[in-house]
Amino acid sequence: MNLQSETKVGLLYALKAFTERETGDMPLPVKRQSRDEKAPAPRPAAVFLARLPDFPSFEKKAPLILHQVVTGQDGLENVNKGTGQQIRREMKSGCVIRSVFCVYNPDEQEGGMTLLNLMETMRVALLSFPILNDVFTLDLEEGISQMIYPETGERGTAPYYLGEMVTAWKLPAVKRLDAERVIRGLPPADPKTAH
Repeated sequence: MNLQSETKVGLLYALKAFTERETGDMPLPVKRQSRDEKAPAPRPAAVFLARLPDFPSFEKKAPLILHQVVTGQDGLENVNKGTGQQIRREMKSGCVIRSVFCVYNPDEQEGGMTLLNLMETMRVALLSFPILNDVFTLDLEEGISQMIYPETGERGTAPYYLGEMVTAWKLPAVKRLDAERVIRGLPPADPKTAH
């Protein structure tokens, strides 16, 4: 089993590649820093996983998208359809991803629209292509939820505009080794295998 291809880690990497592909042609404004000789050219959002390398400097990294695993769940679920069948249970795995979006714009209206455009680009892309790497499936029953943070007032963030998107994903279930052995007529545990 390759942990980067079938686990939450693999999902994050797949989501990063997907995000870069879907938003890579969207040049967004970048704030001029004190050491910059001239205003930087617009660029696509940088994509980060789990945490920002240096959170206090998020302003220097904007525009950005940060994907984080929030929760995960593994458990047995009934997989029967219809009535009168013997109950059959299978292992199901899933997780919830929080995606934080941050853009910069000196104009408040343009900033709000830039953020919304970036988030909508991702929302539509995920709904259009809900399976990543032929392994991870967007849970459409859970849907996609979005929240845009206030830009003005005491809690305002202008000229930075932030929002988040929450998605639920179905992961490949981990196969129980003991069950595989029993199916093949072997004892549940291999005495030669050290755990």
